[in-house]
Amino acid sequence: MDTVTQRRPTRERPAAVALTEAAQARVAALMAQAPADAIGVKLSTPRRGCSGLAYSVDYVNAASPMDERIVTPGGTLFIDGASVLYLIGSTMDWVEDDFQAGFTFANPNAKGTCGCGESFTV
Repeated sequence: MDTVTQRRPTRERPAAVALTEAAQARVAALMAQAPADAIGVKLSTPRRGCSGLAYSVDYVNAASPMDERIVTPGGTLFIDGASVLYLIGSTMDWVEDDFQAGFTFANPNAKGTCGCGESFTV
């Protein structure tokens, strides 16, 4: 007896983090001045700060199989595999004003932040 298995059509999984146009433009700017061996920038959440976890964005020159990849017009954003669960549903933005510039995160998983805004808890 022959059995035929049919696979459901696969649908694309939404990205763990949404990037605003400003964040995408900043990734493009970073990649334009990146070291020659950089393949993208990587978002991770190392343990540090008052509340326990912080956001870190660095150049990456090798991808881990566990990293999530978000392809933007200006380059690839990698999300550290161990950090994805802390970041699902977040929005990453780039904000500049007269006194500072940096990535900001609207993270629905964050249960609290420290007073200086550098770290968060989940």
